[in-house]
Amino acid sequence: MYDLKKFSFLIVDDMSTMRKIVKKLLRDLGADKFVEAVDGKDALKKIVENKGGPHEITFIISDWSMPNATGLDLLKTIRGSENFKEMPFVMVTAEQDVAQIQEAIASDVDGYVIKPFDSDSFKKRLSLALKKRFPQG
Repeated sequence: MYDLKKFSFLIVDDMSTMRKIVKKLLRDLGADKFVEAVDGKDALKKIVENKGGPHEITFIISDWSMPNATGLDLLKTIRGSENFKEMPFVMVTAEQDVAQIQEAIASDVDGYVIKPFDSDSFKKRLSLALKKRFPQG
C-alpha cells in the first residue's frame, strides 16, 4: 500500500456520517491530512482555497449524489482543469446503474466504491486508484 501520509484527502459527501466513516477508514490506513466538503460546489471552493497551502488537496474521494454539484460534475470539472486533471479521484456511491458507472469511467474516475462497503473493499479500490495514477509507487 502507498504511504497515505503523502496525500491530503478531500472527502466530499453531503452526509456528515459518511464523511466520518471515510475519514476513519483513511486514518486507519495511515492518512492524516483531510479537508471535508458537503457537495461538488463546496469541494471546488476548498480545492482552490487550499492550493499551495499546508492542506493542498492531492486526492479526492467523493459521493455521487449531492445537491448543487454532483460527484460526476466535480469529476468532470477536475478532469477539465489544467491544474488538477491528474489528481486521483475515487467515487464512493450507492449508484449501481451500469450507465452511470460507465459515464464515470469515461470521465476518467480512478476508482468506484459501491455502498455499502467494508474496509477491505475500500482499501482495495484506493490501492487500485493509486496504482492507476502512480504506477511506479
